[in-house]
Amino acid sequence: MRVIGFALAALLMSPPAGAQTLVAADLRPGQTLDGAWHWSVDPYRDGVAGFHGGPPSESTARWQDSIQEVEAAKRPTALFEFDMQRSAITHLPGSWIGHAPEMRYYQGLVWYQRTFDWQPAGTGKRVYLRLGSADYAASIFLNGKPLGKHVGAFTPFAFDVTALLRAGSNQITIGVDSARTDNDVPPPVTDWETYGGITRSIRLVTVPETFVDDAFVRLDRNGRIAVFVRLLGPRAADTPIRLAIPALGTAIQGRTDGKGNWIASLAAPRALKRWSPDSPTLYDVEILAGEDRFADRIGFRTIEVQGDRILLNGKSIFLRGISMHEEELGKDPVRAMSPAAARALFAEIKQGLHGNFVRLAHYPHDEGTTRLADEMGLLVWSEVPVYWRVAWNNPDTLATARRMIAENIRRDRNRAAIILWSVANETPVSDARNAFLRRLIGDVRALDDSRLVTAALLSARQGKTMRIDDPLVNDLDVMAINTYNGWYSNDPLADLPLIAWQSPVTKPLIFSEFGADALHGYHDGAAAPHKFSEEYQAEYYRRTLEMAAKVPFLRGLSPWILKDFRSPRRQHPVYQQGWNRKGLISETGQRKLAFGVLAADYAAREEAEH
Repeated sequence: MRVIGFALAALLMSPPAGAQTLVAADLRPGQTLDGAWHWSVDPYRDGVAGFHGGPPSESTARWQDSIQEVEAAKRPTALFEFDMQRSAITHLPGSWIGHAPEMRYYQGLVWYQRTFDWQPAGTGKRVYLRLGSADYAASIFLNGKPLGKHVGAFTPFAFDVTALLRAGSNQITIGVDSARTDNDVPPPVTDWETYGGITRSIRLVTVPETFVDDAFVRLDRNGRIAVFVRLLGPRAADTPIRLAIPALGTAIQGRTDGKGNWIASLAAPRALKRWSPDSPTLYDVEILAGEDRFADRIGFRTIEVQGDRILLNGKSIFLRGISMHEEELGKDPVRAMSPAAARALFAEIKQGLHGNFVRLAHYPHDEGTTRLADEMGLLVWSEVPVYWRVAWNNPDTLATARRMIAENIRRDRNRAAIILWSVANETPVSDARNAFLRRLIGDVRALDDSRLVTAALLSARQGKTMRIDDPLVNDLDVMAINTYNGWYSNDPLADLPLIAWQSPVTKPLIFSEFGADALHGYHDGAAAPHKFSEEYQAEYYRRTLEMAAKVPFLRGLSPWILKDFRSPRRQHPVYQQGWNRKGLISETGQRKLAFGVLAADYAAREEAEH
């Protein structure tokens, strides 16, 4: 009998080792592993440890490189309390909520397994297994050997599998555990669906032995094209390297330093068209280094703050936006955000609402979504799920949050659409919290000095005056406040325009959230309509927009939220039924009355700008 050792069991609980982000990996040659997978629940985590806490035995270790039915036929005394090859089949990516009805509220460990054929691409190549995300902790095994673990539900990770791949049939097993503790990011209590499982694409990516692992190309605030490239591999140091933008007829070359890094800049060509929501121009950029050719599509623009204004390409802009969860339209979403699904939602923002801005809440969304924002011309707020009740004094929690920030920024910092990195949402003020978030802000500035930093904060109220009193505003480029007067308060809606706002600093402000629930189709024609009616939501928007128009330093809006979304904490049996109903459209895409209210306001702002 083959017994799984303590080392493998310990690996399931260890931090990631050797994982890479692989920037722009979605554009590299490779082999998709999306499609049919076997899956099996493991609620007591027998595949991780035996009932006395030791390593799992052959009878429960799910990642074995064997066919259980065949092994059992060969050995009459063999015991298997699982059979991955005869387990149910699902199609990935997609949360296990959609695997079977009984998985609707499952939280815990699920094992996935499939086989695939592989033919070596020749010498001088390396192959990575890359997952776009897995919620929440994933342990990866190839042909019975451990690759590593990744913690965090929304950012990509990749492991070098070159030495473990074999010609012909290969077996991959992934254990995904959705359970979170108070020390995780985010902690268990949220206002959105967990969507446990593998919700983004799985690919084998082939690269040369030495390759471009990271590249950051942007327009700096002096109007020059700035370049940072990092090579990974045995020939990373002192290697000739060249960046070209063929459509502009421009190129620059040099050599990497002793660590495989290259930093350079060049004057922006006169023909360069700056990216903006009105003209989302993208350029094919290629980097040649040894045998590797790295390619991406990049827009060039500047974003900065001047006093209480936000300047895009040197011109003041008002952010006409909306918040959006990563959840496709439909009665039974499974967080399978295909390009078509993202385009359907973005079209509601861009064309329907006359918007130019989207807050991608409350975590990094799929890289295909941020690429689409580049293409369609939607400015983006991107954030990590440092949300509500975070363990501010736990160094491991801080380490997880810092890694999430780094993975998010490295993956997406070539996206012109992204103008704001956010480090937190609705976090209670304390010395420990302030130190935690200031560390994240420092990381953001070190990784990307070309964008603005913000956080969605709360504010204090005295009578009819709202005071922005969070000490973190001094550390941010852009203030952002979530405000729900008239929904989570008893204010008459007619009084909302009387509320004034005070700021201790001269900085731009975004109302990062405001909103009211409405069940699509529920109407109340009374002079004072009740909450949850479309009329109440519409009037809430009218009055809140009146209030917003009186805030002289307000520079953007991202109301809560575009679409009704799943939230297990919302259980009113008539109006909610497991959905947060603050969407301007229903879960199936039907527009509510408030949609037209916001669209009219944004159309007027758009016309005034032009």
